[in-house]
Amino acid sequence: MQSLLGPVFGEFFGTMVLIVFGDGTVAAALLKGSKGEGSSWVHINWGWAWAVVMGIFAAQAMGAPQADINPAVTLAKFMAGVYPTAALALTIMAAQIAGAFVGGVIVYFAYLNHWEGTPAGLQLAVFSTAPARRNYPCNFLTEVIATFFLITMILCIFSKGVGGLAPGVGPFQVGGLIYALGAALGGPTGYSMNPARDFGPRVAHLILPIPGKGDSDWGYAWVGTIGPWVGAAIASVFCQAFALI
Repeated sequence: MQSLLGPVFGEFFGTMVLIVFGDGTVAAALLKGSKGEGSSWVHINWGWAWAVVMGIFAAQAMGAPQADINPAVTLAKFMAGVYPTAALALTIMAAQIAGAFVGGVIVYFAYLNHWEGTPAGLQLAVFSTAPARRNYPCNFLTEVIATFFLITMILCIFSKGVGGLAPGVGPFQVGGLIYALGAALGGPTGYSMNPARDFGPRVAHLILPIPGKGDSDWGYAWVGTIGPWVGAAIASVFCQAFALI
């Protein structure tokens, strides 16, 4: 068992925890007959903020010191030389996507009695993001901007200029950042900012036997997957230029 504990398993487990808490929050708000049915955007925003906190703690506890739980964050760090090889960075990204898939499956079983009777669009919203107004260039731009600020502000929080954080404080700071991003920039697209968060659970939606489900909206999937990688790449270049990483 000890051989499984390390950066790869930690990223897998942390991302799984992220999705269980994050998608679980959405399920509570949207699924028919849930005690949380009808909860507001504020409820969902808080749920995702705490999901990130719990995911980071889980990843670190399982041996992933970086605790990215997000392929976009991993890409930004790889571009800055934090990860020594492309093979390691890609392996960690794959583990994050796999963890997100498993997290989506767990949420499905946790709410097994609540899928029937829920409209197909709301079922899909538990697993993946969708735009408030579908306009692919605008939606893509929103994801790039949101992810740019996600990466940049994470690196600001942990920068030398801030002076360092006491152990255990960082995850809460990042959780606060997620809430702020959702409040400020989440309205147009539901703020994916994380390729694993959008892609892994969307695959789960595709294969799970959800009663009355519609399609998985793969025509939009690239926005929540590619947009964050582009935003992360821009943020990495920007942050390296200002010695934030």
